[in-house]
Amino acid sequence: MKQRDSLKRKKIDTLDFRYHIVLLVLPLILFISVFIFAMPSSQYDFLSLSLICIVYLFGYSLSYYLHQGRIIRLWQHLEQVVNINDATYELVHLSSQYQDEHDFLDALLQKAVGVIDGAEMGSIILVNPRTNELKFECTVGLDLSELQKLKFHLEQSFEYRLTDGRCDRVVVVDDMHQINAGSSLSDEEQNILLTAASQPIRSTLSSPIHIDGKLYAMLNLDSGNRGAFNDYDRNLVGILTHEASNAIALYQKSQQIQRLANTDTLTGLYNRKRFEERLSQWHHKPQLGSFLVIIDMDNLKTINDIHGHQAGDNAIVALANAMKVTWPHKALLGRFGGDEFVLICHGPEHKLAAELLELAKLLNNPKSELQVKFSAGVADYQGDWHQAFKQADSAMYLEKRTKKSLKQA
Repeated sequence: MKQRDSLKRKKIDTLDFRYHIVLLVLPLILFISVFIFAMPSSQYDFLSLSLICIVYLFGYSLSYYLHQGRIIRLWQHLEQVVNINDATYELVHLSSQYQDEHDFLDALLQKAVGVIDGAEMGSIILVNPRTNELKFECTVGLDLSELQKLKFHLEQSFEYRLTDGRCDRVVVVDDMHQINAGSSLSDEEQNILLTAASQPIRSTLSSPIHIDGKLYAMLNLDSGNRGAFNDYDRNLVGILTHEASNAIALYQKSQQIQRLANTDTLTGLYNRKRFEERLSQWHHKPQLGSFLVIIDMDNLKTINDIHGHQAGDNAIVALANAMKVTWPHKALLGRFGGDEFVLICHGPEHKLAAELLELAKLLNNPKSELQVKFSAGVADYQGDWHQAFKQADSAMYLEKRTKKSLKQA
């Protein structure tokens, strides 16, 4: 026999008709029996007995009505908690689809506004752990570009003021105009806060998000109605932000694992595996041409011998950073190990030659003890990676031999 699922019928606790009969009839029989046997027959007062029975029936009905109301509210609470858990579960398990942390937080905010009934708008405000500066990272129903013009600190937020600087609990504000008027923000900044929404914000529910014991951000849910949030919503958002902090922490850890798997830990450039994976997505531009460049340091061994291996690591990082400056966009940069770097970029070739000269100038800093020198080999890249790499590698070693011969001469 198939078992009936009461949760699918949105019922947690119900009383069968037979239970109602038992709970009604047995006490009434007891009342009547006590009434008959406790009083002489000459003093029977059926009016009083009827009144007692009516009062009992009324009390029973009222208590059952209140009981069912409480059960319904518990169901609604359970349903919203399940929705919150489902939302954060989905975020964590689909985290790989988000390009960066901003996209992840934006998706989190969208779901938060969706699961809290009174929320019509919202925002996530990041906290700089060193300076306590606040920055609006993402919004729903608010003008993000306007809000990002604000330059304010944690101490100026109502979350900080209403928790005496602890930022350890969810707070509800029913009159945003009044709470902003009591802050140290300028009139212009207060006006931005009040007018960033399509409709005036009259109440806000704000909850801190802590990661690894440190304040990471604040989740604000807003409404155009006064008194839109109550203690019930406060508890729900407390659950939501607790789950959100776990989701964000897991997302950050997953991104860190991906970075470790795909990038060189010393320089932050792509490692060989990731470089070759991204190579398949490279967009050729026939009018500009594509070029493979191999860059190899000339004096890493000398730096290591004279200044130590830490100085050698610093020299490698300096070369990598200079490459990032020289090719900030639309180029693939990778470190293949040791002092060998590879990049794919668009031409034309004379532009690439000028960029290599610019790279050498960036590294030729008279004030620095470390004078990083390098040789470079360039090959036309038409999609044949192995052929282009072989040509660029040969060109790079030819330049090294030429420099050595000139030095010896």
